[in-house]
Amino acid sequence: MRRILAAVVAAVAVTGCSAGTSTAPQSHEVTLVTHDSFAVKPEVLEEFRKSSGITVKQLASGDAGELTNKLVLTKSNPIGDVAFGVDSTFASRALNEGVFAEYASPEASKGAQRYKADDSNRLQAVDVGDVCLNIDPAKLGGVEPQSYDDLIDPKFKDKLVVENPATSSPGLAFLLGTIAKYGENGWQEYWTKLRANGVKVVSGWEEAYNQEFSATKGDRPIVVSYASSPSAEGGRTKAVLDTCYRQVEYAGVLSGAKNPEDAKKVLDFLLGEKFQAQVAEQMYVYPSREGVALPESWAKDAPLPPNPQALPADKVRDNREAWVEQWRKLVQG
Repeated sequence: MRRILAAVVAAVAVTGCSAGTSTAPQSHEVTLVTHDSFAVKPEVLEEFRKSSGITVKQLASGDAGELTNKLVLTKSNPIGDVAFGVDSTFASRALNEGVFAEYASPEASKGAQRYKADDSNRLQAVDVGDVCLNIDPAKLGGVEPQSYDDLIDPKFKDKLVVENPATSSPGLAFLLGTIAKYGENGWQEYWTKLRANGVKVVSGWEEAYNQEFSATKGDRPIVVSYASSPSAEGGRTKAVLDTCYRQVEYAGVLSGAKNPEDAKKVLDFLLGEKFQAQVAEQMYVYPSREGVALPESWAKDAPLPPNPQALPADKVRDNREAWVEQWRKLVQG
């Protein structure tokens, strides 16, 4: 997902065993390809290294869309062993292109199977990060949007910034949310009205949230972000829960990986209890594993949306490129 408010990862690549630890497992290296917002507590990764003998080397590769593109383009000579960050808006493309190998992780039965992309066991759900409108109430003067419909009201003219669905995962999720809401015969008219009401389009989440959103540096008090984003803002912002689209982030072993057996262990680690317990704090998303406690503040500031929009995966697969092209003509001319 994405994306998101995670800090820069420190010490993702952990050094191998020292000379005085002859009883430790033999050291191996696994390259984990991720989106730029992947984050993990160094001590959690270090504990995994000590118990498994596996050194995880992170290769950050842009947002979810860029990551998926790179994995597809390099599938015949993969750039890593395991990948994390392909989300539900791009999963069908990665699966159709044969990017991932089949592996039924035993840890998937603890909750990840609720969000499975298909029945092939090539992708396992690591987290959920619903895309929703976020608002800056202080800059809206008590007049707040409650729905998609409100965004085309003249009182919200020039207040919304969104990400380009051709280049951004949350941007694509927002587009899909409007298609789910208004249907294939209504979403184009809706976006025509959004354009007339002054919607601003930028390339990705970082620009939209950290440069254009009024709660950070910009002057637009409505932005497409995540349901969990307000948890990082101390209650200064809110998510509009009636505008959410369910987004799931997956991980999988890459086809042709140089070290597939250790890659499977890294995938097990990503679905395991210790990694899942720090997902919310580190990446501001909801863990896929059942029974994992969330930070206390999330109950108030970032509850998991109860009724997010969604579209069938096969419908997204069959229509995504056409929808994005239609959007481009409507909004960008």
